Amino acid sequence: MSDLQHILPLLIPILGIVMGIGIGMLALWLDHQKKTRIFELHHQERMLAIERGMEVPPLPLEFLQGRDKPKATLAGSLRWGLIWLFLGVAIGIGQLFNDRADTAVWALMPIAVGLALLIFYSISRRQALD
Repeated sequence: MSDLQHILPLLIPILGIVMGIGIGMLALWLDHQKKTRIFELHHQERMLAIERGMEVPPLPLEFLQGRDKPKATLAGSLRWGLIWLFLGVAIGIGQLFNDRADTAVWALMPIAVGLALLIFYSISRRQALD
Protein backbone atom coordinates (compact mmCIF):
# COMPACT_ATOMS: atom_id res chain seq x y z
CA MET A 1 0.00 0.00 0.00
CA SER A 2 2.89 2.39 0.71
CA ASP A 3 4.05 2.11 -2.94
CA LEU A 4 0.71 3.45 -4.15
CA GLN A 5 0.91 6.45 -1.82
CA HIS A 6 4.05 7.65 -3.59
CA ILE A 7 2.58 7.14 -7.07
CA LEU A 8 -0.85 8.68 -6.43
CA PRO A 9 0.30 12.34 -6.37
CA LEU A 10 1.98 11.80 -9.74
CA LEU A 11 -1.13 10.27 -11.28
CA ILE A 12 -3.36 13.27 -10.57
CA PRO A 13 -1.72 15.71 -13.04
CA ILE A 14 -1.14 12.96 -15.59
CA LEU A 15 -4.81 11.95 -15.49
CA GLY A 16 -5.87 15.60 -15.61
CA ILE A 17 -3.83 16.23 -18.75
CA VAL A 18 -4.91 12.98 -20.41
CA MET A 19 -8.58 13.58 -19.58
CA GLY A 20 -8.41 17.21 -20.73
CA ILE A 21 -6.90 16.27 -24.09
CA GLY A 22 -9.24 13.27 -24.35
CA ILE A 23 -12.35 15.38 -23.78
CA GLY A 24 -11.17 17.89 -26.41
CA MET A 25 -10.52 15.11 -28.91
CA LEU A 26 -13.91 13.55 -28.14
CA ALA A 27 -15.64 16.88 -28.80
CA LEU A 28 -13.85 17.23 -32.14
CA TRP A 29 -14.70 13.66 -33.14
CA LEU A 30 -18.37 14.04 -32.20
CA ASP A 31 -18.57 17.31 -34.15
CA HIS A 32 -17.01 15.59 -37.17
CA GLN A 33 -19.48 12.69 -36.91
CA LYS A 34 -22.40 15.13 -36.76
CA LYS A 35 -21.20 17.02 -39.83
CA THR A 36 -20.59 13.76 -41.71
CA ARG A 37 -24.11 12.60 -40.93
CA ILE A 38 -25.60 15.91 -42.07
CA PHE A 39 -23.64 15.71 -45.35
CA GLU A 40 -24.85 12.12 -45.87
CA LEU A 41 -28.47 13.08 -45.29
CA HIS A 42 -28.18 16.07 -47.61
CA HIS A 43 -26.60 13.84 -50.29
CA GLN A 44 -29.43 11.31 -49.96
CA GLU A 45 -31.97 14.10 -50.29
CA ARG A 46 -30.27 15.37 -53.45
CA MET A 47 -30.11 11.87 -54.97
CA LEU A 48 -33.81 11.27 -54.30
CA ALA A 49 -34.67 14.61 -55.86
CA ILE A 50 -32.64 13.75 -58.96
CA GLU A 51 -34.29 10.30 -59.23
CA ARG A 52 -37.77 11.79 -59.01
CA GLY A 53 -36.97 14.55 -61.48
CA MET A 54 -37.49 17.28 -58.92
CA GLU A 55 -35.46 20.44 -58.55
CA VAL A 56 -32.25 19.74 -56.66
CA PRO A 57 -32.14 21.62 -53.35
CA PRO A 58 -29.19 24.00 -53.12
CA LEU A 59 -26.33 23.29 -50.77
CA PRO A 60 -26.82 25.32 -47.57
CA LEU A 61 -24.21 28.02 -47.01
CA GLU A 62 -23.51 26.66 -43.52
CA PHE A 63 -21.84 23.64 -45.14
CA LEU A 64 -19.38 25.78 -47.05
CA GLN A 65 -18.56 28.32 -44.36
CA GLY A 66 -16.59 27.68 -41.22
CA ARG A 67 -17.54 28.89 -37.82
CA ASP A 68 -17.08 32.61 -37.49
CA LYS A 69 -15.94 34.15 -34.26
CA PRO A 70 -18.68 36.15 -32.60
CA LYS A 71 -18.17 39.81 -33.29
CA ALA A 72 -17.30 42.10 -30.43
CA THR A 73 -20.26 44.18 -29.34
CA LEU A 74 -20.59 47.16 -27.06
CA ALA A 75 -22.57 45.10 -24.58
CA GLY A 76 -19.82 42.47 -24.58
CA SER A 77 -17.15 45.08 -23.87
CA LEU A 78 -19.21 46.50 -21.04
CA ARG A 79 -19.90 43.05 -19.57
CA TRP A 80 -16.28 41.85 -19.74
CA GLY A 81 -14.98 45.18 -18.49
CA LEU A 82 -17.19 45.00 -15.40
CA ILE A 83 -16.29 41.34 -14.83
CA TRP A 84 -12.54 42.02 -14.96
CA LEU A 85 -12.84 45.16 -12.86
CA PHE A 86 -14.83 43.52 -10.09
CA LEU A 87 -12.65 40.39 -10.23
CA GLY A 88 -9.57 42.54 -9.62
CA VAL A 89 -11.29 44.43 -6.81
CA ALA A 90 -12.38 41.14 -5.20
CA ILE A 91 -8.86 39.68 -5.43
CA GLY A 92 -7.36 42.83 -3.94
CA ILE A 93 -9.84 42.97 -1.07
CA GLY A 94 -9.38 39.26 -0.41
CA GLN A 95 -5.61 39.63 -0.27
CA LEU A 96 -5.86 42.65 2.04
CA PHE A 97 -8.21 40.82 4.43
CA ASN A 98 -5.75 37.90 4.56
CA ASP A 99 -2.97 40.30 5.60
CA ARG A 100 -1.20 39.84 2.27
CA ALA A 101 -0.87 43.48 1.26
CA ASP A 102 2.34 42.71 -0.66
CA THR A 103 0.48 40.39 -3.06
CA ALA A 104 -2.63 42.58 -3.31
CA VAL A 105 -0.75 44.62 -5.91
CA TRP A 106 -1.34 41.79 -8.41
CA ALA A 107 -5.03 42.65 -8.33
CA LEU A 108 -4.17 45.77 -10.36
CA MET A 109 -3.71 43.63 -13.49
CA PRO A 110 -7.35 42.49 -13.87
CA ILE A 111 -8.46 45.95 -12.73
CA ALA A 112 -6.40 47.48 -15.57
CA VAL A 113 -7.92 45.07 -18.12
CA GLY A 114 -11.40 45.90 -16.86
CA LEU A 115 -10.77 49.63 -17.01
CA ALA A 116 -9.34 49.31 -20.53
CA LEU A 117 -12.48 47.49 -21.68
CA LEU A 118 -14.72 50.07 -20.03
CA ILE A 119 -12.78 52.91 -21.69
CA PHE A 120 -13.10 51.08 -25.02
CA TYR A 121 -16.85 50.76 -24.39
CA SER A 122 -17.28 54.46 -23.66
CA ILE A 123 -15.22 55.54 -26.70
CA SER A 124 -17.03 53.13 -29.02
CA ARG A 125 -20.41 54.21 -27.70
CA ARG A 126 -19.59 57.87 -28.34
CA GLN A 127 -18.47 57.05 -31.89
CA ALA A 128 -21.65 55.04 -32.50
CA LEU A 129 -23.81 57.95 -31.36
CA ASP A 130 -22.05 60.43 -33.68
